[in-house]
Amino acid sequence: MRRSPLPALVLTVLLLVAPGAAQAAVPDRANPTDPAAVLAQVRTAGTSWGLDPASGRMTLTVDDTVAPAELTALRAVADRAGALLRREPGMLRPLIAAGQGIYGGGARCSLGANVRSGSTYYVVTAGHCTNAASTWYADSAQTTVLGTRTATSYPTNDYGLIRYTGRIAHPSAVYTYPGLLTIYGAGNAYIGQAVCRSGSTTGVRCGTVTGLNQTVNYSTGVIYGLIRTNICAEPGDSGGPLYVASTGTIIGILSGGTGNCTAGGTTYYQPISEVLAAYGLTLP
Repeated sequence: MRRSPLPALVLTVLLLVAPGAAQAAVPDRANPTDPAAVLAQVRTAGTSWGLDPASGRMTLTVDDTVAPAELTALRAVADRAGALLRREPGMLRPLIAAGQGIYGGGARCSLGANVRSGSTYYVVTAGHCTNAASTWYADSAQTTVLGTRTATSYPTNDYGLIRYTGRIAHPSAVYTYPGLLTIYGAGNAYIGQAVCRSGSTTGVRCGTVTGLNQTVNYSTGVIYGLIRTNICAEPGDSGGPLYVASTGTIIGILSGGTGNCTAGGTTYYQPISEVLAAYGLTLP
């Protein structure tokens, strides 16, 4: 379900510019005292925005793909909104690649959580992953069938379901490279929360929650209502779980981010509670 960051009365007028000029939207009629109303008009790929709890101000973040002319226009948008403008190194993108993990359509992602509806079991992973294929496999040779895609929601949201059809064990656990951490339930994120994520490319990485209800502008679409952390990730980690190790609680699945696990990065997650509610699912 879409989490709109704005009241229904917000106008959706975009500023159209000539080719080669900045493409940031600057609505003339947006209320300058409502930062969210101004920032919600931005559709420039490589940007994200939301409340920065450290400063108490809205923050507009740009990656390295934002061109100088676009950056100039975005700086004007940030000023108009009274928001901070912050640059993060790298490219903001969904983290998908060919390799290990779960496989489909030439893509590799990471399993997010094993869930069920009654006696039917599913994999939850990122929607930009499930968009890639209808049949998914547990091995790179694609000889061991994992299951069949039954739902996908991307963009606006970033989650999808794969129904288990193969003879593969599916415990309620996170693979911790090596070992398994039992998962007892789902939870909600809060600022400053100590969390870890697990992914098929970079294994387990830990950090803290730095933002909630974040909006991300990928080149493939806009995603709303995401959790932001200071944890790194790389292509192929997409769809993997964000969890609290001390309690065995999953709080999200990886959507995308910037940077890498050599220099560090920022990552964004679809809240797991929204996925469970959307499809009437429970954790085993």
